[in-house]
Amino acid sequence: MVPGEENQLVPKEIENAAEEPRVLCIIQDTTNSKTVNERITLNLPASTPVRKLFEDVANKVGYINGTFDLVWGNGINTADMAPLDHTSDKSLLDANFEPGKKNFLHLTDKDGEQPQILLEDSSTVDDSVHDRFIGPLPRESSVGSTSDYVSQSYSYSSILNKSETGYVGLVNQAMTCYLNSLLQTLFMTPEFRNALYKWEFEESEEDPVTSIPYQLQRLFVLLQTSKKRAIETTDVTRSFGWDSSEAWQQHDVQELCRVMFDALEQKWKQTEQADLINELYQGKLKDYVRCLECGYEGWRIDTYLDIPLVIRPYGSSQAFASVEEALHAFIQPEILDGPNQYFCERCKKKCDARKGLRFLHFPYLLTLQLKRFDFDYTTMHRIKLNDRMTFPEELDMSTFIDVEDEKSPQTESCTDSGAENEGSCHSDQMSNDFSNDDGVDEGICLESNSGTEKISKPGLEKITQEDIKKTHGGSSGSRGYYSSAFASSTNAYMLIYRLKDPARNAKFLEVDEYPEHIKNLVQKERELEEQEKRQREIERNTCKIKLFCLHPVKQVMMENKLEVHKDKTLKEAVEMAYKMMDLEEVIPLDCCRLVKYDEFHDYLERSYEGEEDTPMGLLLGGVKSTYMFDLLLETRKPDQVFQSYKPGEVMVKVHVVDLKAESVAAPITVRAYLNQTVTEFKQLISKAIHLPAETMRIVLERCYNDLRLLSVPSKTLKAEGFFRSNKVFVESSETLDYQMVFTDSHLWKLLDRHANTIRLFVLLPEQSPGSYNKRTAYHKAGGDSGNVDEDCERVKGPVGSLKSVEAILEESTEKLKSLSLQQQQDGDNGDSSKSTETSDFENIESPLNERDSSASVDNRELEQHIQTSDPENFQSEERSDSDVNNDRSTSSVDSDILSSSHSSDTLCNADNAQIPLANGLDSHSITSSRRTKANEGKKETWDTAEEDSGTDSEYDESGKSRGEMQYMYFRAEPYAADEGSGEGHKWLMVHVDKRITLAAFKQQLEPFVGVLSSHFKVFRVYASNQEFESVRLNETLSSFSDDNKITIRLGRALKKGEYRVKVYQLLVNEQEPCKFLLDAVFAKGMTVRQSKEELIPQLREQCGLELSIDRFRLRKKTWKNPGTVFLDYHIYEEDINISSNWEVFLEVLDGVEKMKSMSQLAVLSRRWRPSEMKLDPFQEVVLESSSVDELRERLSEISGIPLEDIEFAKGRGTFPCDISVLDIHQDLDWNPKVSTLNVWPLYICDDGAVIFYRDKTEELMELTDEQRNELMKKESSRLQKTGHRVTYSPRKEKALKIYLDGAPNKDLTQD
Repeated sequence: MVPGEENQLVPKEIENAAEEPRVLCIIQDTTNSKTVNERITLNLPASTPVRKLFEDVANKVGYINGTFDLVWGNGINTADMAPLDHTSDKSLLDANFEPGKKNFLHLTDKDGEQPQILLEDSSTVDDSVHDRFIGPLPRESSVGSTSDYVSQSYSYSSILNKSETGYVGLVNQAMTCYLNSLLQTLFMTPEFRNALYKWEFEESEEDPVTSIPYQLQRLFVLLQTSKKRAIETTDVTRSFGWDSSEAWQQHDVQELCRVMFDALEQKWKQTEQADLINELYQGKLKDYVRCLECGYEGWRIDTYLDIPLVIRPYGSSQAFASVEEALHAFIQPEILDGPNQYFCERCKKKCDARKGLRFLHFPYLLTLQLKRFDFDYTTMHRIKLNDRMTFPEELDMSTFIDVEDEKSPQTESCTDSGAENEGSCHSDQMSNDFSNDDGVDEGICLESNSGTEKISKPGLEKITQEDIKKTHGGSSGSRGYYSSAFASSTNAYMLIYRLKDPARNAKFLEVDEYPEHIKNLVQKERELEEQEKRQREIERNTCKIKLFCLHPVKQVMMENKLEVHKDKTLKEAVEMAYKMMDLEEVIPLDCCRLVKYDEFHDYLERSYEGEEDTPMGLLLGGVKSTYMFDLLLETRKPDQVFQSYKPGEVMVKVHVVDLKAESVAAPITVRAYLNQTVTEFKQLISKAIHLPAETMRIVLERCYNDLRLLSVPSKTLKAEGFFRSNKVFVESSETLDYQMVFTDSHLWKLLDRHANTIRLFVLLPEQSPGSYNKRTAYHKAGGDSGNVDEDCERVKGPVGSLKSVEAILEESTEKLKSLSLQQQQDGDNGDSSKSTETSDFENIESPLNERDSSASVDNRELEQHIQTSDPENFQSEERSDSDVNNDRSTSSVDSDILSSSHSSDTLCNADNAQIPLANGLDSHSITSSRRTKANEGKKETWDTAEEDSGTDSEYDESGKSRGEMQYMYFRAEPYAADEGSGEGHKWLMVHVDKRITLAAFKQQLEPFVGVLSSHFKVFRVYASNQEFESVRLNETLSSFSDDNKITIRLGRALKKGEYRVKVYQLLVNEQEPCKFLLDAVFAKGMTVRQSKEELIPQLREQCGLELSIDRFRLRKKTWKNPGTVFLDYHIYEEDINISSNWEVFLEVLDGVEKMKSMSQLAVLSRRWRPSEMKLDPFQEVVLESSSVDELRERLSEISGIPLEDIEFAKGRGTFPCDISVLDIHQDLDWNPKVSTLNVWPLYICDDGAVIFYRDKTEELMELTDEQRNELMKKESSRLQKTGHRVTYSPRKEKALKIYLDGAPNKDLTQD
């Protein structure tokens, strides 16, 4: 012994062990998908033998040692490594384990066979339990472990082998625990099971799929003979005629029992089992009435299959303590007196009488239903009673039999729920009592000595009497008393007792006692189970991996999943992939091969030359749930040779750039090494694309918008930032561009444009006669804007004497913009303004005289379409709401253009004549008649909306378009219209730099639309064909992507200080109180009265509303709630905050406006009439102050209720504050004790609050149960229609039905 650190003696060998280096082993179990992501960590001394490592791993994961292999996993291909010897006495150090480092190992199958599970006592278990499993059972202890092995709590392996109890469970389909409980109970009833086995199915007479007795027979055979841990019940439910949705319906097990017994009786007619249900489960009772005056008794005999026992008597808060007490209450007679007197046939008059029940005969199997589900009449809800009710193991029924009426030996008998020497449920509970959370309901085995077992996690444990007592309900330890507010799934719901009669108590049939047809069925099911097991083995040995293939003709990347057995060779796998991708008619098989592929990086990792006969399991590294790579079926032309791809190479896609043609070619793939220099890389590319390496420029695109010129010849590709998959651009010419700084060169600009250019499809607005002259005038001034052929591309420098169309468009756009600004500055200068406009338009050069005569036919057609002189070819600009997503707010001709009283800008032709606009009005009819004081003396500029809403002006202070401050690419060409787009439509295919602003983009579209950018709007079309307007002119097109669609609609865009407003009509007494009317434009500085004046003609034309200015008001809209009433003299932005996409209510008045001052308060009142159970319509009450007394006085005036009898309450929720008439009388806070409305709990500080009021002397109407139920349905329907939440909306219960022919469309149920 040597001293330790704390003066304690430490053994010498332990001291030496502490100094010994340790080996950290991290083992990954790759044998199945459940454990592939789990790790086992062992920290062992370096001298530990390898065989001890195997023992520790086996003990850790629960495998039998010798049934698995350990191979190295330190980044090495496991297929190339020999497994460690599990019998070796070599130390870990000698076996090449590295102390102080992480040593990664893979636990794999041994000789293609999966590891076997290590059971608790393998010597006492049948050989069948040693079948191979998919995953390990969790173990509790291990040697030398630093962390516990984490295992799934439930694995598919748990349903593959039978439980150690010898019983087989049932899988819960979803919510079928009630079904499983009943099936388990019937299976554990010897008399029922034996009788079911004696019935023989005739396949010639009935379909086995729809035969309920046959499917029950199969299920019971599987429960008795299957080696699985649990089996499915889907075949049984399919015979019921149920589909998969029924698995998600919770039903009552007692109801299922009755319905299933009825179905069995129908199926068993004219068989030995015809009367089986009645023989086992049917009893008799007498329903009697005895006159208390003469003693005369009237009675009838009834049969029953179960006895319903009340848990808690009606009107009582105390439950019955036991089943016996509930049985006594069941037969307790009641006295019929008073209005309930009985008419005695002997006395010939109504007399007091005693009415009750007497048991005459108890069945062999007595079923007691504990009525734990009840209806609470105070809350009108269905509830579950979890009160405690005890039940004995043996129930003495002698005290409940009527000895006088039925002299029977049963009067002295008692029943017992247990069967001698057989597993049976003492008191079977028909609920989800013993189902586990894994979705498997195990069979419950209860022995006669009360030593029982149940399924629990992670294994099995004994059930005690205490566990059974928990099913009585009520208090349970620290959980306290169960009230109806808390649900419990462990309370007994149905009890089944069996008569104790040795002469009748049967035993289960043994296998050798089976009838011949059952023996045949057992053999058939075993064969099916073996076949399933073999199929599972195949599945477990099948590699499933993503497969890609670039179609050699269509050039489309195809994707599929390749499922190949691990023993199949690479050659066989290629043939499978070849057929899977349907290439038989395209290319020969020898022109295809499989290569390792990384889809994410689009990288070919390696090829498999010379490994055609290698098994796929070895190539892929074993059977795994997921692979970190994919496979690509690579193809070649018959005259080509496959390239060899080696690990460590990088793939480079090379795009050749032609500066003269300004084109970028499709990529060519080359492979290089990261340690190659740029010079070597240039030589490699030179050989591939046949360009000189001396003048070659290589640009690497590392990521989006990150272009890097490879200018240092000696630098390696790794240093330059190359990765597994790369993209480069190559240019080799002798132009001066080679000598320029890269960021100033033509190459950089071309690549920059290439990276940022997107393709958009633009739908132009349809032509209309009203827009013809306007477009003609524009084109007369601006030239042939319809010419959109290749000349539209930007050209560097002059080409002969031709002037590029792009240059002309820039010039015309600049002049148009200058003209627009001049118009705004001149304001109301009248004719002088018009003459200036005319001269400016006339001075713009027209490309008509300079255009090459070889313009394309398509472009000329587009030109003719835009500039057509035949007005009859145009269609009206008006379109129905359905054309634009049924939304009037996106109509093709914006309502603003009909009433743009804020625009003084007019378009004039060369003769200075008035130009008809899209709606047929001349330009003078839409000129401004006034200017608000907010805009007087200010220069107007075009804007989408207000500055503080986040949008910017289209032009800066100098009038220069922001989109023109930076060179941006734009090219447009005609595009064939889609079918169904309608006549008059034209599509443009636009290639545009997505960094361009929306304002500049609109300016570029002006020549094609035919109007100024301020007079059309841009709508983005999404995948669902929904359209949303793009309004932020300062934002770029960066959110757009290739092939997005854009729709252009005519309509004036907003100017600075203007806001687009959605106007809704407020209909307080309608089912839908909020109705959209139209879109309008309000301006900063405008008064409310001015906005009303502008709304009147729009309301008349668009909505058919004929209103005078004093008979409607505007008010604030917050969601669906009406708010502040806007007075006529209020000014937007000064008195009323306004923003983009603002919403406002328009309310039609019955009389003259009563709101004159901001000190007034307008509330909406509604009378509640309790005696009639109804609400009156809304009435507005205008108060001069926030006084509660004034509110009472006004309510008294409009209702006639005495002031002292007025009670009121504030409505809850959003307008119209709907509430059920069944709840309003007690749920609202009536008559709050406050003197003003603006304090708690009312907080009424703004217009639009809802006030309910009533007469406190009015009594609440008394309802019968029928009336209440009817009213509840009506109110539920009303509240759901108005979109308001119903206080209680229980899930609609679906009736339980069993279809005898398996066809739910035929109503042949037995219920």
